[in-house]
Amino acid sequence: MKYAILLFLALELFSESDFITPLEYSTQLYKDPRGIGCQHCHGENGEGKLVAKYSHKNKNKEFRGPKISGSSFKYFFKALNKTNKGMPRYYPTKKEAQALYFYLNQVTINAK
Repeated sequence: MKYAILLFLALELFSESDFITPLEYSTQLYKDPRGIGCQHCHGENGEGKLVAKYSHKNKNKEFRGPKISGSSFKYFFKALNKTNKGMPRYYPTKKEAQALYFYLNQVTINAK
């Protein structure tokens, strides 16, 4: 079922033009959506990543980008479009969100 959804997303994303592949487009969008890539906080494959360690009121703290791979598209789209602490707002179109979701799930499948 997951593979069928990914195929549907790929076809929907690229039915209008095919000068680059769905994976090339989604990779570009993940790595440089609007000046800063998702991988800087969420890791190369959406696995989550330590962004910074710091001290606040004499307590050691960490700022982490959460894991964003492996969720449903509905959850992913909702999380992408709400204000999150530390997350820049990108205002992605639905097609951009679909492409990002495709990328995250495509790299997860290829890593197995």
